[in-house]
Amino acid sequence: MNVYIKTYGCQMNERDSEAIAAELIREGFRIVKNEYEADILIFNTCSVREQAERKAVGKVGILKRLKRENPDIFIGIIGCMAQRRGNSLLKELPHVDFIIGTEQLTEIPQIIKKEIRKREKITKIETGKELLQGLDLHINTENKVTDFVSVMRGCDMFCAYCIVPYVRGREKSRPIQDIADEVRGLADNGVREVMLLGQNVSAYGLNQSAAERPEESPFADLLYEINKIDGIKRIRFTSPHPYFFNEKLINAIAELPKVCNSVHLPLQSGSDRILKKMNRRYNSEIYLDVVNKLKSRVADITFSTDLIVAFPGETEEDFKATRDIMNQVGFDNAYIFKYSPREGTPAAKQADQVPQKIKEERNQILLEDLKVRTKQHNRTLEGRTFEILTEGPSKRNPERWNGRTTNNKVTVFEPYENISTGDLVNVQIKSSTSMTLFGKVIGR
Repeated sequence: MNVYIKTYGCQMNERDSEAIAAELIREGFRIVKNEYEADILIFNTCSVREQAERKAVGKVGILKRLKRENPDIFIGIIGCMAQRRGNSLLKELPHVDFIIGTEQLTEIPQIIKKEIRKREKITKIETGKELLQGLDLHINTENKVTDFVSVMRGCDMFCAYCIVPYVRGREKSRPIQDIADEVRGLADNGVREVMLLGQNVSAYGLNQSAAERPEESPFADLLYEINKIDGIKRIRFTSPHPYFFNEKLINAIAELPKVCNSVHLPLQSGSDRILKKMNRRYNSEIYLDVVNKLKSRVADITFSTDLIVAFPGETEEDFKATRDIMNQVGFDNAYIFKYSPREGTPAAKQADQVPQKIKEERNQILLEDLKVRTKQHNRTLEGRTFEILTEGPSKRNPERWNGRTTNNKVTVFEPYENISTGDLVNVQIKSSTSMTLFGKVIGR
């Protein structure tokens, strides 16, 4: 049978979809890229923002006609939105056949083979399961330079705006040895860079019952272990929490040659008052201390971040504090989101919601600041030479190749003699835009 999988949301969802696809292939199913070729359509959904849910519901809604034309197809919704909304999705979308939550993903092949054929609607959204097995499955690794590796699931932070702990569950970390074995397998199949994934990856392996910031960092231990693996050239990770960036983790990032000098460090707000309302556990002083320590120890380090504008009660003074820190840190990239109330979270109940017009204005201001800042920074890189991990021909212009610097700058260059995907080459930067560097290969 043919299966089509559509993924919405974060890199963790992308990784889950790949693991599901690999398991389905192992069970005899065939993955197809066209929904009209499929016998089974699976939509892996996101609940972090309302817009993500609307997109998924809209797409699945359109398939009502396809279901009328072909009643034998099976349509399923899985992931975070399935976990959050459960049976209500079956009422809203009666042509859907199954709803499977975040903690039953590895059961999907068995559910399809054993239960769907009964022609009964299925909803499975139980919680509390140790869903850590089956996450190490990959497909098509021989064609990849970079691949995702899930090291943990869930989140214990309960930020006031966030639905993740409710739909992904509490934190569960995989053993270091299991992760290292998975990475070795990827390296043996040609993967040169791994992205370690977790909803709260810097808290990997920790017991968060302590009232104070921990001094230990099992995540740093994991970085040291993966740094030993032959074949792996670069290590990235997302998404961490600033609260768990202690000296041990900062030392690992500074000392380990394979850990990239680009750190994604979610800020969310630059206002201490708003950070407290968000239940972020740190203030601007703690955040900037982490940034400054990394800047002092890691050459050419760049930072990206997540930011929420117009959180309930955000004043012009609060917004100014955010804008000031954005420019002080000098983020090279930022995922800036207008606050979206999520049902069931504390922030959604607050009365002081910010008007939509102000959300739009503040969002545009920060986006423009980011564009100006990154363009200026990239100009300072012109004339310099960087080691690039090649990713293959550029999608926009196949006659050129592209890759990334260790500090995550997309770089486009003319192909070099005998160059292969996954090679490390030295590229001298000739020009730049706010998003891309352009250069020439000058050696290996």
